[in-house]
Amino acid sequence: MQTSQVGTPHARIFNEATKHHFARISDESTRSVDPSIVEPMFDIEEMAAVDPHANEAALIEQIAWLERVKSAAAAGQARAAAALDEKRRADEAAAGVPKAKQGRGVASEVALARRDSPARGGRHLGLAKALVHEMPHTAALGCGALSEWRATLIARESACLDIEDRRRLDGELCADVNKLDGMGDARITAAAKEIAARLDAQAVVDRAAKAEADRTVTIRPAPDCMTYVTALLPVAQGVVSMRRSSAPPTPPSTLGRAAR
Repeated sequence: MQTSQVGTPHARIFNEATKHHFARISDESTRSVDPSIVEPMFDIEEMAAVDPHANEAALIEQIAWLERVKSAAAAGQARAAAALDEKRRADEAAAGVPKAKQGRGVASEVALARRDSPARGGRHLGLAKALVHEMPHTAALGCGALSEWRATLIARESACLDIEDRRRLDGELCADVNKLDGMGDARITAAAKEIAARLDAQAVVDRAAKAEADRTVTIRPAPDCMTYVTALLPVAQGVVSMRRSSAPPTPPSTLGRAAR
């Protein structure tokens, strides 16, 4: 595979991905989508195929192209999840279901569709609704400029803002996708934090105070008769805990003398 040959089929499939159901989900398109119709749009085997004789430039180009396809797929999943939730709520409202009970089970269905746990289904659906309804520029993953994880970081740092300020942050950070080139997780997080603090400093302060109240310690099993202990603590307490847990153990003889 020569470098010039890589772009043609890959670009074609990427264009299909961004023009069809991966990246553009409308209310009309979600009413009767047959998987047997959607799947033939994309040659999955062609997507995953790698020419073992390709040169290094071609392989790097393919990696970059596949990353853009992943972003397009994430955009489509977000829009489809938000559309599913909206449609389900509308149908249940029409059927007389109380508002408090509308949409129950959607998150679990999203998790099942994504082959993920029910708990993560709630996160996926929450992120999708935030991006589609409140952060349209960040939701524009279909162009391949932003990964799902980085969109999650932006949504997380703007969660303390009201809708108007959240949309301002969204536009300032993501309206020009060229500004995102070369920005990693840390820079995107820092930029989102800076904009959020500028738009509503009190909301950021209140969020930090609430976070301290939500401190917790959890434990879960690990392989080989071990456990994972996870602590969510304020910085000062976290540093102290880390120092104490990293300190050399006190010799038993010293403990005995101290007890006497």
